[in-house]
Amino acid sequence: MKLSKILFGLIVRVAAILSCTQLGMAQQPTEDRLYIPKHASNTKPIPVTLSGFSGDADSVLRYDLEVQGCEIVSGDGAQYSVSGANSGQVQGELRDLVTKAVLLNNRYSGGSLRSQSHNLADDVIEKITGKPGISRYKIAFKGQAGSSTEIYISDFDGFNPVPVTRDGALVAAPCWVPHKRILYYTSYKSHYPDIYSHDLSSGERKPVARYPGLNSSAAISPDGRRVAMILSKSGSPDLYVADADGTNLKQLTQTREDESSPCWAPDGRKICYVSSAGGIPGLYVISLDGGPPKKLRTIGSGRASEPDWSPDGKFIAFTAMRREFDICVVPAEGGDSITLTAGEDPSWGVNSRTIIFSRRFKGKQVLSLLDVPTKRFKDVSQNLGSCSQPSWAK
Repeated sequence: MKLSKILFGLIVRVAAILSCTQLGMAQQPTEDRLYIPKHASNTKPIPVTLSGFSGDADSVLRYDLEVQGCEIVSGDGAQYSVSGANSGQVQGELRDLVTKAVLLNNRYSGGSLRSQSHNLADDVIEKITGKPGISRYKIAFKGQAGSSTEIYISDFDGFNPVPVTRDGALVAAPCWVPHKRILYYTSYKSHYPDIYSHDLSSGERKPVARYPGLNSSAAISPDGRRVAMILSKSGSPDLYVADADGTNLKQLTQTREDESSPCWAPDGRKICYVSSAGGIPGLYVISLDGGPPKKLRTIGSGRASEPDWSPDGKFIAFTAMRREFDICVVPAEGGDSITLTAGEDPSWGVNSRTIIFSRRFKGKQVLSLLDVPTKRFKDVSQNLGSCSQPSWAK
């Protein structure tokens, strides 16, 4: 019996690894460069001047503004100016150069210089675009740690990484509870793939799903009260929902094929997930109010996986598995898919315009940020091994 459990664990582990990497379903790109397809329409970035800042404050503001739809220019043609200083604390002013109106004049205290600069950048972005900035938000991701992987959290630009797990085992698929410092993820700590919740404030970790077979792909509902997950307790991997602590389990799908990668609609009434019920992996949407799942049309994408619903409900980002992995978006009701760039594991920011994803660079997986309207990107700073499966705090 013990030997059979060990063999089963190895089989499930291999299956999970293959599922995460899509091995054999798409080739890794032969070039490390990040490309933007010529047919992908884009919006011109907002021209902004930046003056008076130095050191970390200057570099942070440039990074934050450029990845959120702005372009730092020398002066001519600028629409807005951001000026200030950072002697001891950050002070900044935003001026509309067309109307000459001062839109913002704030002084920031408390926290590090980088934190103050992130706060200024987010305030500037909200004044310019009317949408919340993303610089204050944390990300979680899977990072290589020797022969194992661990879950890390960091600032959105990759600075200040902190390990969440020290399991010395495979971990995968971190997911944030909205508006809370709690993560869900899968860990092989017990030699089997189990789902845990992890309170980052107290350090308390609780098992959520430890059924025989596969327990993976936890996704928390927008209100934080329910969890969607993939379990194989009844045979093939199927989609389930439960209360956030794993109780009141309900099975939503029952097929012979595999399901994976659930994500919630912002209203919490629908779930998008991946199924191979149609013969090849594709996106499906199921209503929690009842009724059969419906296949989501992703015209031109080929095989689809790893969906993530934008917070405004308008689009679903996903990974298209072609000759290589591509990041695509499609309207939430389905239709023509738009290829954004090479990569996988997309996760939307709260502004519904910036996506963090992983891509291959110099023989390892790295994280990058893409501003969808302008198609401008920035790499996320990393001093770790391969990093993948990023998840943005909501």
